[in-house]
Amino acid sequence: MHASGFSPNGRPRREVEGLKPGREYWYRFKGSDGTLSGEGRFRTLPVGRVDDLVLAVVSCQLYPGGFYNAYADMAKRERLDAVIHLGDYIYEYGPEGYGGDIGKRLGRLPEPGHEILSLDDYRRRHAQVKADPDMQAAHARAAFICVWDDHEVTNDDWVGGAQNHQEDTEGAWSARKAVAMQAYFEWMPIRDPSAVRAKEAIFRSFEFGDLATLAMTETRLLARSKQLSFAGEPGNADDYAAFLAQRAREDRELLGTEQRDWLTGVLRESVDAGKPWQLIGNQVVMAKVAGPDLEKALGTDRYAALLAKLPAPYDRGVPAAVERYRNGVPFNLDSWDGYPAARERLYSAFREAGTRPIVLAGDSHASWANNLYDDTGNLVAVESGCTAISSPSYGALLPGIGTLIAQANDEVAYCNQDLKGYTLLTLGRDRARADYITVSTVLSRDFATKVDASFVTGAKTRFGPWTKEG
Repeated sequence: MHASGFSPNGRPRREVEGLKPGREYWYRFKGSDGTLSGEGRFRTLPVGRVDDLVLAVVSCQLYPGGFYNAYADMAKRERLDAVIHLGDYIYEYGPEGYGGDIGKRLGRLPEPGHEILSLDDYRRRHAQVKADPDMQAAHARAAFICVWDDHEVTNDDWVGGAQNHQEDTEGAWSARKAVAMQAYFEWMPIRDPSAVRAKEAIFRSFEFGDLATLAMTETRLLARSKQLSFAGEPGNADDYAAFLAQRAREDRELLGTEQRDWLTGVLRESVDAGKPWQLIGNQVVMAKVAGPDLEKALGTDRYAALLAKLPAPYDRGVPAAVERYRNGVPFNLDSWDGYPAARERLYSAFREAGTRPIVLAGDSHASWANNLYDDTGNLVAVESGCTAISSPSYGALLPGIGTLIAQANDEVAYCNQDLKGYTLLTLGRDRARADYITVSTVLSRDFATKVDASFVTGAKTRFGPWTKEG
């Protein structure tokens, strides 16, 4: 394959036509000076009868956070049909920011050496991640189906701004968002944006023959309302009641009407075609997740000992979080828990389409197997959340917190906040299996892998709840 097309910053890009469905292709790029790239391979989408499908689900790969050992393992897999990347492919921080202390120890400092703001900054950060040998090996192993999360622009973004963007010192939000999206389209394996749609509207669907439909959604830049954070007086019942009422407002949105209507149609068409599986590629955890009462779970003495070991500001932040959890504030307000009315609208769309889909989630740096119920108590979907490739997790601060989260929540069948890795999702005609593959460390290239847990669900039961296997 000759690289006859280039992005504006010189990256080889080629949209290839005339390929046959369901075929594996090997390729390489040839530069104008005759230089050859390494070999890569991918499998085109199948048509007709498909008996099984193997997908890797990944997210959250902070470059300074550690080595990409999960990608090194993934690249060696004998069978891999595609990789679903749910976002946080790059992060915006400089060397003194998130994960910078780890990056200094490992010699993985971000490039450029400051928080990225300009088009050149975003291009250089993408280039650094793409140059990682394990990242290259993973891209060479299978096609990536990608969507952005927040850090491809900056932390906790929404339609009108972001937590980590200050217009008085960093310029207009619209300008930063525009250059970040431009760099994304230049450097990622995704088609250029349509001239008739907003550039933020990267939701799209993929058909895997008669077996499955994958709908990739966008939950950040297109329609999301601003995230909430509790700023009331701790212990004041009226402040908590007012906050929870604001959280429940009907006008708080995540997908938006246009995207939700599109998704309903995609799911309905898949069900009407008799396909066993409908998958939704979604960035943030959808399950209802209450934060654990650590003092109650651990006991007063162990809880006090834990707090005594925590560095500032966590020694004060953890008790404040526990107090919020006791008053009904969810574990993560950036997830669907910050948008409960929008979540119920989506669940209504699932019912309208006649499906209980498998929802895929990233963002949280944790592994999840969740059973999703609407407000009337009916099972509407199952959810598989993938852990981070390298980004830090709550488990580094509070080991075992994932187990406590699972114990505190009926919807959570499994949660691991300690380990990095990826999810291997295998679909057959009758059942789906999610294997949560973890690596022993991201602080050294000498690592081991294991399957931390496996969960299955059956197609004949229209995706009943996850059942742990093994």
